[in-house]
Amino acid sequence: MTTETNVPYMPSDPAAPHVRRAVVTVAVNDDQGLLERPWASLGYDEINWTYTAQGRRTLETIGGFAETPYHVRPHYVFNSGTGLGLPHWGSGNVYHEDADGNPFYDFTIADQTYDTIVAAGHHPLVELAFTPLALVPDHAKAEFPFESSPTQYSEYEAGWWSYPPKDYDKWGGLVAALAQHCLDRYGESEVSQWLWELWNEPDIFYWRGTLEQFNDLYAVTAAAIRSVLPEGRVGGPAVTGGDSGVTFLRGFLTACFERELPLDFVSFHTKGSAFSPWRTYGPIGAPAPVRQSPSTTKMLREIDRMLAVMEEFPAFATLPAIVDECDASVPAHWGIYDNANFGYRNSEYYPVFQAKLMKKVLDLNSAHVAKVREATTWSFSMEGERYFEGTRSFVTAAGIEKPLMNGYRAFAQLRDRRVGVRSTAAVPVDLGALGNGFPEEVDAIASRSSSDGSLAVIVWRHADDQYAEDSAPTEVEVEFPGLSGAWTVEQWRIDRDHSNSHTVWQAVGSPQDPTPEQLATITDRQGLERFADDAEVTAVDGVSLTLELPLPSLSLVVLRPLAG
Repeated sequence: MTTETNVPYMPSDPAAPHVRRAVVTVAVNDDQGLLERPWASLGYDEINWTYTAQGRRTLETIGGFAETPYHVRPHYVFNSGTGLGLPHWGSGNVYHEDADGNPFYDFTIADQTYDTIVAAGHHPLVELAFTPLALVPDHAKAEFPFESSPTQYSEYEAGWWSYPPKDYDKWGGLVAALAQHCLDRYGESEVSQWLWELWNEPDIFYWRGTLEQFNDLYAVTAAAIRSVLPEGRVGGPAVTGGDSGVTFLRGFLTACFERELPLDFVSFHTKGSAFSPWRTYGPIGAPAPVRQSPSTTKMLREIDRMLAVMEEFPAFATLPAIVDECDASVPAHWGIYDNANFGYRNSEYYPVFQAKLMKKVLDLNSAHVAKVREATTWSFSMEGERYFEGTRSFVTAAGIEKPLMNGYRAFAQLRDRRVGVRSTAAVPVDLGALGNGFPEEVDAIASRSSSDGSLAVIVWRHADDQYAEDSAPTEVEVEFPGLSGAWTVEQWRIDRDHSNSHTVWQAVGSPQDPTPEQLATITDRQGLERFADDAEVTAVDGVSLTLELPLPSLSLVVLRPLAG
């Protein structure tokens, strides 16, 4: 374990040679148990964009291919407001008081939000936050610095919502009322799949209170959930991955242990980069003044630290770790017009990064008693943006699916049992030896179906350096030793020329007002695309396939046994 997380966002060795050849060996009979699916979750700030036409379609698209329901985590369900969605802002507008200070509740927006999530086949992770206007303490109004500006609504939107509520009993009533309303509306079978989490990143500006105040509020919150849902799964504290998050998490777990508070999962966050300068204010289309990239190493180091904190508490070490913001860079709503380094979010780089990250998280799990159950991408859909704005989202303008969506389609093809796989060009998760970013590698994750025996393998070539280029592909031999019988081989690919709406959009002139014909050309190529025609092979003592992988790229290979 390392305590160093403040590292520059650059590759370990920019002068390192490219990987020219790799052998990936799939141990088809090495059953390693159920394949955990940490990617099966997503979240976003803008709760009010859940139920827009584009938001609804995005959730339905993912629900249509997902092999398991996703947990979906939006911010701001308790914030007061009009329900107008803005980047990095939203409001569920649930809590209100009459003239005598008696609480009453309006679930209109909460219903629209959770109805949409559930109808798309997912389950909410209910982030119980933040403080409604009627519960903002008086001292916040006196001490919070605010200068009126036409770019901001008021002091409330600017930060009053981040103060601890002034009445914890009323907060508990609000939490219990929401839980009861959801139980009545969706039923016990559905709500039993939900997660209930207090707040977001209380170790930084999202919480303008003390650790002790947070622990007290958690006690009230957990009791309120359990009063309605005796088996309801409640947890937190959703801290950041830095030093403040480590300190806060340790204090929170200490309080839960000493006070015997209910705790069903432990949540924390990690980010792969916060580019510096964060926003460049440069001319439209200008290159980044400093080329920077996400860092897989930074993310794994932060997860490693948090799992180690969990392991300091044997009572909590085996609880699910929910990394419910697990992202290559922040913020989600900024893009290439803020800093050109955000360009990777449009391209094939990002889905391949996600595949690599998820596999390395599973590898990290094997070194810990505490284990990551979910690694949530804070990616969804942004209303009103330009085509390929570079925001962290599954879709761009007009609902066109970005290459990122196809990475999750590839995940969905993995079977239920994990099997052993080894690559001669993989970079192991050795956090003491790794530099500031993952170098170029070829690695894979392999699976087998317990029902029909089919095999699915995702193989990738990737480097953290988003600007790394190579004119030549890497030759990858994918071997299945010991396999016998007749099989159908299917192949899909994500690279510059496959499953890539972004490069198709560029090829038709990068229009910001595409014609119907241009839109049709782009959308025809937005899904996960076949790389080769299906082929039938007969194995006597193994099968071997040769792939040529450009940088970056991902191949999905599926072997299905032929009947008889």
